[in-house]
Amino acid sequence: MKKLFLIPALLFSISLCAQKYQLGLKGGVNLSNFTGGDFKAVKNSSLLGFHAGGFISFLAGSNFAIQPEVLFSTQGAKLENAGDKRDFKVSYLNVPVMFKYRTNGGFYLEAGPQVGFKLGEDEYGSVNNFAKNLDLAVNAGLGYHSSSGFGIGGRYSAGISKVGDFTGQNIEPDFKNSVVQLFIFFTLFNNKR
Repeated sequence: MKKLFLIPALLFSISLCAQKYQLGLKGGVNLSNFTGGDFKAVKNSSLLGFHAGGFISFLAGSNFAIQPEVLFSTQGAKLENAGDKRDFKVSYLNVPVMFKYRTNGGFYLEAGPQVGFKLGEDEYGSVNNFAKNLDLAVNAGLGYHSSSGFGIGGRYSAGISKVGDFTGQNIEPDFKNSVVQLFIFFTLFNNKR
């Protein structure tokens, strides 16, 4: 008999908690490059990658939210030196914390810091461990979130810590990540306001 009362109590507590947050999944494409630094004879250009992960959005009233995310992200650049072209990719586990302003019509603006942990990288020539293990960035974006839970968005991530972790090469290692992200997402709970 106690189990019969436990199930409704559990469902009631879940519904109370669901009134204050949204769980979501997101994924999309990255267009990344390296900015700053001195590439000398090396030409750099944008690289296409992707990102995917999840988030939880803590709602503060009807127009504000704080949204921590955990995203797997491939970033980097195309490097060309004396006709030798290579895609240099770094895989990160990025953890942005976005502060969002949401309009009643579903549009939103967001901004916040991000810390990235290097998971792996492609080797570039004779340079091993090309990228540092930690990447710091500042993000800003906008998008649309429908009442059905589906949404689209775009975000720019500007690196504030240098990517390179090497010396004595043709490139000065003080360049930073620059990433444009386009994505789709889906949320559970509190989609209708």
